[in-house]
Amino acid sequence: MIAYLIRRILYSLPILVGVNLLTFALFFVVNTPDDMARMQLGIKRVTPDAIEKWKQQRGYDKPLLLNSAAIGTDKITGTIFWQKSASMFVLDFGYSDDGRSIGREIATRMGPSLAIALPTFIIGLVVAVSFSLLMALFRATALDMAGVTLCVVLMSVSGLFYIVGGQFLVSKLWHLVPISGYAGGADSFKFVVLPIVIGVVGGIGSSSRLYRTIFLEEVGKDYVRTARAKGLSELRVMFRHVLKNAMIPILTSVVVVIPSLFLGSLLIESFFGIPGLGSYTINAIQAEDFGVVRAMVFLGSLLYIAGLILTDISYTMVDPRVRLQ
Repeated sequence: MIAYLIRRILYSLPILVGVNLLTFALFFVVNTPDDMARMQLGIKRVTPDAIEKWKQQRGYDKPLLLNSAAIGTDKITGTIFWQKSASMFVLDFGYSDDGRSIGREIATRMGPSLAIALPTFIIGLVVAVSFSLLMALFRATALDMAGVTLCVVLMSVSGLFYIVGGQFLVSKLWHLVPISGYAGGADSFKFVVLPIVIGVVGGIGSSSRLYRTIFLEEVGKDYVRTARAKGLSELRVMFRHVLKNAMIPILTSVVVVIPSLFLGSLLIESFFGIPGLGSYTINAIQAEDFGVVRAMVFLGSLLYIAGLILTDISYTMVDPRVRLQ
């Protein structure tokens, strides 16, 4: 198993390097530092002196890949790539345009994002799997059709409607929770409960339909017919056999959620005023803070790769045959 995981980690390194190179090319080759300066300064006929001053303040005045004027290792280390992109591999994200440490901001804002995303992920997964198992158990019945219809309705409604409607109904009319804001400690519950409920309701439709399809595919396989022929009850067949064998495709679909556990929900955090990584990213995009945007893109790819590795680990637990591949 250790050798299997080492191979998976080694396979992921070229992906991370490729993402880093692609991000560097997009931010510094396609969109040059001069272009960034013009966008940031917001002046159509900005002077060359102003551009150079802006670049010097942010370290964008150096060569991209090779500093031919330097000596020794400074030819490599005295470049934009080394200082702005290569440093991310050691989680050195540099500073934002307002002078704050991006790494410190990420560490500070990760807590509020996890306070929303982690319960939403766990509760949503349990509810979706249970609901889809119920529909698969009563397949081709009125209960199954009603469940599918409900899933389609939930999928058809925009997530923005859940946010605005929840704030209006629960916060403004019923005054059960604050409409926005955040507080640390035990007081955080009243600020995150509504975003968690909205996150679960907004994602349950698509997840339940997907899991129902996976369960129905497993129900038609030979091992299920064999289990029934041995006299096992339908409940035991569904929960002991079908659920276990359906976990691999379910885990595959779950891995895409891993980055959002840390990066937060862009819409929910912005509308509810949660000082998490989602709102941090939105604010950076609006302020054209290229350092923060680059850092969040790299962090998102790193977390996605970590999610893939965790999925591989869970594969080995669900299906031991995976260890031999």
